[in-house]
Amino acid sequence: MSARREFSMARFRAMAAKEFIQMRRDRVTFAMMIGIPLLQVVLFGFAINADPKHLPAAVVLADDGPQARSLLCGLKNSSYFDFVRQYSTEQEAREALAAGDVQFVINIPQNFSRDLLRGKRPAVLVEADATDPGTTGNAMGSLPTILTSALQNDFKGPLAFLAATVPPIDLRVHALYNPEAITQYNIVPGLTGVILTLTMVLITGLAITRERETGTMENLLSMPAHPLEVMTGKIVPYILVGYIQIGILLLTARFLFHVPMFGSVPLLLALAFVFIVANLAMGVTFSTIASNQREAVQMGIFFFLPNILLSGFAFPFRGMPVWAQDIAEILPLTHFLRMVRGILLKGNGLRETLPELWPIVLFAAVVLTIGVKRYRQTLD
Repeated sequence: MSARREFSMARFRAMAAKEFIQMRRDRVTFAMMIGIPLLQVVLFGFAINADPKHLPAAVVLADDGPQARSLLCGLKNSSYFDFVRQYSTEQEAREALAAGDVQFVINIPQNFSRDLLRGKRPAVLVEADATDPGTTGNAMGSLPTILTSALQNDFKGPLAFLAATVPPIDLRVHALYNPEAITQYNIVPGLTGVILTLTMVLITGLAITRERETGTMENLLSMPAHPLEVMTGKIVPYILVGYIQIGILLLTARFLFHVPMFGSVPLLLALAFVFIVANLAMGVTFSTIASNQREAVQMGIFFFLPNILLSGFAFPFRGMPVWAQDIAEILPLTHFLRMVRGILLKGNGLRETLPELWPIVLFAAVVLTIGVKRYRQTLD
């Protein structure tokens, strides 16, 4: 008996060899051990940027004088602002901000150059979509320095006296939708999508694998049920669970964190249906691919990581490189975050949210189709 308790190098080598063989056979686990660290290194090293540059901006240009052009050139050269549109009215620019087409609107008034040369300190209005303070904070903080230095080359010779006027421009910055830069206003609505993604994918990811491991899969296979009937039958009960979660999160956001809700909550609930279905379809599809519940959970985690890192929840979306933004546009959470923040903080309606709805619908359709085909293969 005592001989068995003594450490044996031979038994140790045998157990280690057994685990390596098991690891080689369990390809999903091995892929996760390699894939998850690699994914995190790539995303944190290349995609995550806490100081976003080249933010899309628009201009309402009522004065096209040389000083106005110098001002716009200075903003562009700062690398914080990329002018992508020019509007003729402030209303058009405000609608672009609400829709998320631009992050900033620079409003240069009439007679800007004339009033500047006369030392009257003309006003320049900068409106910012401040729903995410991390995206706009550094750019807004740099505005006074940028606007002052942009006109230094113009203030020479007879105009040198203007350089002594500090500042020569009356800068007015309006941080719209979250003027106090309260982080909870951005994070708490976003948690609605994050929690739904995590719970819906993981819960349904265990659906078919649980049937297979408990031995009830044979009963399903013997039933004259269409694959789509089985898939939807497993999805529908969890839709109610998703709405219960949304209700809890919205009540918490309103009464605990005092998040403003300017838009229509019924509209948000209606649009959330598509997002819930998309995540449930993803989970069920994982369950048709995985051979056991552990693999289904691993796939769900591997899907969840890019969602939380690239969607704009944890880090500024526009701070990421273009290739990372392209990947994020495929993920349903990216579009749902824009919808929920737009409805609650901006008061957006159906017209502003429709461009974010169809990518989620497309994602759900593609994933559900793959899941049905995988289930057919199981039947065969």
